[in-house]
Amino acid sequence: MICHLLDTAGVFQALWDVLLSDQLRVRIAQALGLSAGEARGVLSFWAGLHDLGKITPPFQAQVPAAFAMLRSDPAFAFAAGADRERAFRHEMATHWALAQLLAEAGYPGNERMTRRAVSHQVAQLLGGHHGCFGVALRPREVMHTDAYQPGLGGEGWAAQRRAHFNEVRRVTGAWEVPTQQLPAELAVIVSGLVVVADWLASQTEAIVPLLPPPGWQATPEEIDAHWARSRKAAAGLVSTARLGRARFTAMGFKEMFPFSPNGLQSDLAAHLPQLVAAKGTGLLLVTAPTGDGKTEAALYAASVLGRAAEARGLFFALPTMATADAMYPRVGDFAGRALCGERALTLLHSMAWLSPAYDAAAFSDQTGSGVVSADEGTATEAGNWLRGSKRGLLAPLGVGTVDQALSAVLPLTHNALRLFGLCDKVFVVDEAHAYGPWMHQLMTRLLEWMGAFGAPVVLLSATLSGRTASSLVDAYRRGAGFLEPSMVKPCYPGWVFTDAATGEVSIPREVGSGRARRLDVQVRPVVWDTKDTAGSPVLAGDRRAALRQVLEPVVTHGGTALVCCTTVAEAQQTFRDLRAGFPDLAARAGGVRLLHSRYPAHLRQRITAECEVAYGKPRSPEDVARPRPASILVATQVVEQSLDLDFDLVVTDLAPLAQVLQRAGRGRRHARGSAGRPVWALPEEEPRLVVLEPVGDDGRTLVPKTWGSVYDAGLLQRTSHVLHEREEAGIAVPEAVQELINTVYAEDFVDQLDGAARRELRQKDAVRQAEEAAQAHLAEIVAIPAPADVAGDLHRLSRREAGVSEELLTTRLGADSGRVLCLYEQPDGAVTLDEVGRLALPPAGGNGLTHAELRQVMAHVAPVPGSWLRGAEVHPAPPAWDNHPVLREVALLRVAPAGREEIGAVWSGHLGTRTIRTSPVGLEAG
Repeated sequence: MICHLLDTAGVFQALWDVLLSDQLRVRIAQALGLSAGEARGVLSFWAGLHDLGKITPPFQAQVPAAFAMLRSDPAFAFAAGADRERAFRHEMATHWALAQLLAEAGYPGNERMTRRAVSHQVAQLLGGHHGCFGVALRPREVMHTDAYQPGLGGEGWAAQRRAHFNEVRRVTGAWEVPTQQLPAELAVIVSGLVVVADWLASQTEAIVPLLPPPGWQATPEEIDAHWARSRKAAAGLVSTARLGRARFTAMGFKEMFPFSPNGLQSDLAAHLPQLVAAKGTGLLLVTAPTGDGKTEAALYAASVLGRAAEARGLFFALPTMATADAMYPRVGDFAGRALCGERALTLLHSMAWLSPAYDAAAFSDQTGSGVVSADEGTATEAGNWLRGSKRGLLAPLGVGTVDQALSAVLPLTHNALRLFGLCDKVFVVDEAHAYGPWMHQLMTRLLEWMGAFGAPVVLLSATLSGRTASSLVDAYRRGAGFLEPSMVKPCYPGWVFTDAATGEVSIPREVGSGRARRLDVQVRPVVWDTKDTAGSPVLAGDRRAALRQVLEPVVTHGGTALVCCTTVAEAQQTFRDLRAGFPDLAARAGGVRLLHSRYPAHLRQRITAECEVAYGKPRSPEDVARPRPASILVATQVVEQSLDLDFDLVVTDLAPLAQVLQRAGRGRRHARGSAGRPVWALPEEEPRLVVLEPVGDDGRTLVPKTWGSVYDAGLLQRTSHVLHEREEAGIAVPEAVQELINTVYAEDFVDQLDGAARRELRQKDAVRQAEEAAQAHLAEIVAIPAPADVAGDLHRLSRREAGVSEELLTTRLGADSGRVLCLYEQPDGAVTLDEVGRLALPPAGGNGLTHAELRQVMAHVAPVPGSWLRGAEVHPAPPAWDNHPVLREVALLRVAPAGREEIGAVWSGHLGTRTIRTSPVGLEAG
């Protein structure tokens, strides 16, 4: 016990020296009323005390043979049954025991309110090293711990805890006593250091070389010798784990990137460094159209802000796994050019280990067997320490979904460790506009914490209303201590900076765009006929007829078109109908393509790669000048953010204006010139957008029932009104974008409508506003408090309010999704992962699947609506799969041959009352 406590204290000191910036070390020391050197010793003493609760009957009883010796010793008496108090975990015992021991050691207390006591905060902090902070103790509980918790044992146990306490204090020399509590944001940092120190010191390869020899008696001399060895080994543990600091070098934009900066990038390069030099670090908000180089602008700004803040790295948060996968190599390339120091980079999302960009070899276990354990605690364990469970955010550099960051402000296990992982990094958020009220509320709470940390933040958006911009900026300012609201009016394209030191919001800088153009908008009111059989006669005024008409120039004269649908089912049906309507085009390879989310992972990756080749950025001057053959991509919203695609024509179903403009950004995205565009698509500076508006018999917007609640009806009606107004003049991009976004969300928008339309829209607005308010309020209840509201009680970071269910502890409220693995029934009765029967379902032995087998299985899994799975009986999974955190969420569906369509074989199976079909168009429910 004493060796492990000192090992952890030694690793803590190494982490303190390597992981924290000078600024953070000074802030923590000043908050405690100590010098930086004194704080190092005192905090390492605290870290060493983290497992003091293991000196209790319930913990020691886990090794019966050894415990028998204590059971017969009268000095180690305990109440009957105390050794079976399994619910009294050792970290809880640490909290209870230290509250009294630290008070005895002279740490300031509070007789009336324990949570205001320094002694109790330290005890609570260390009791939370397994991820949850315990409830604040009452003064009488601190005074009479054994009466309330018999699991602590009698006086002999208390004497041993006191002896260990005193010896750790002697060895670390931590005689100074802090004068005051740590503010919440600094307590989170210290807590994170303790957890990481414990994890590093608890590795088998760390323990074995330091094991005391036989006959070791724990004399002061022997303990001092162990402390010397432990401290010497600690630096190596930290270095091997790659937990160092990246350093942002003082490079210009042209040195970081192999191209000349555009207007936005040039303006940032010219003015941001001087602004940061004068004001210090803070939050940068960048608004610009898709394709205007926001990623490079963000990375350059991260370098400027990170250098000023002495940040140890960055985390780039994106809306989807696909966008995170695409950004991962870009951040890696940037790190190779513009950073030095420790540059370990992790990819963070639930399926990151399946990404081709991630090194599969790193996921074999440390024995070299290549087996991924079926035990939940080590299911994602990897040879590389940073790729282990819950560790990814600790890496200096990270790319992942925004959920990885937002989880830090939900009362989940180890949420404080996530906050610690972000506290000293540049936090970059892409598509800051793309989140609904639930996620937006969580984002504002996270920004409050980032403001309290004084961490640099970069927010990127293509379409952001002034109200949303103000809420994000003000959240950061509140965290930094500035409570008065600001009125941020983002310019487009442009940027605005808020410094953390004064809370001052700079004058927004509007910059020109090298891609200024006029968006030719055409709104086609249509009757929604997506349920009609593909290839059946079309009627004038229907959606199918309108699609064939607007796509005719593509089919006849060449070029590319994107058709963006609202639902997967409608995309599948549209794909079939266009193949029937344009049979010659469909007969050519790549003539009509389909992309959506409901494909098995390996098939979606293949289709995505094909789309990037067919519609992506030109790879050479010859590509720029080469006319593209006729090709149509039918897709869902997956093309809004995930892919850098370029089409001659964009056709989209009606959607909220922000999404419509995002899709329009895929139109003529890259310069190709007259030679690279079909004649009907010229001039290149005037991309064409066709919006298919569903209408009723009265000609007014009528949201199809098949859309469900995908979009708010009021926002669709507002968007329709704005687009109709802009049909004749078009939309000046980017100049008019900010004005239009603000217009769509303006409260007085309804005043310009006539009586009936005004009443209808007001009713829809009221419903939307009520739903948004309800989600925001619920998120406020579910999320952890802002740093200023923790008020000395760390349990508030772990507490779940009454009525908060597991379903609410999510970053995406209402996300209803499942995962299905189709098993293809072969003539001999066997089932396989593929149609032709070559890939057998791998058996799961006692050790689980190998990493290669697991990757193969998950590559054939497809996401589906959760409603498909509720109450449905599925094919039984191999028994060991229930023990695996990834496989246990997969529903197995046995499918049999069900005929053939023109595009390929069809297989079907049953989930409850639903018939599920799988074919080259993906999964469908009948």
